[in-house]
Amino acid sequence: MDWRKALAAALGAIAAAGFAAEVRIGFVNTERVFREAAPARRAQQKLEREFSARNAELAKLEKQGRDLQADLEKDSVQLPEGARREKERQLADVSRNFQRLQREIREDLNLRRNEELAQVQERATRAINQIAEAEKFDLVVQEAVFASSRIDITDKVIKALADK
Repeated sequence: MDWRKALAAALGAIAAAGFAAEVRIGFVNTERVFREAAPARRAQQKLEREFSARNAELAKLEKQGRDLQADLEKDSVQLPEGARREKERQLADVSRNFQRLQREIREDLNLRRNEELAQVQERATRAINQIAEAEKFDLVVQEAVFASSRIDITDKVIKALADK
């Protein structure tokens, strides 16, 4: 059973059991939490610091490749065949190293970002549960095609994460 069917069944059960009682539903915009919550911003800053040296190394390689390309284009007519081939080989080596390093950094960054976001998600889930229990919500959803601002508790979750 997919989540839509489970949600429909849960809403049906809540509605059937609680016609006389008010049903409280909340909505959390996870994307906003990951973008605006203090732990998410700290995680992003941590990743930027962690990868700054490697990004600088990548930028240095990129500049080296551009410089070699410019030298080759400028001097290719005047260079002897052997020297021109050597510069082309150097440029190919730099390009290969750049692509390899770029791929490694991207893979490592994605892995670390997923680790950090998992921690933020765990904290957000605890905050959502605390808010739901304190305010007596019957259901809190994190994904919706439409959610009225009346049931949006994203600001409360972001504030709860900032307080920790």
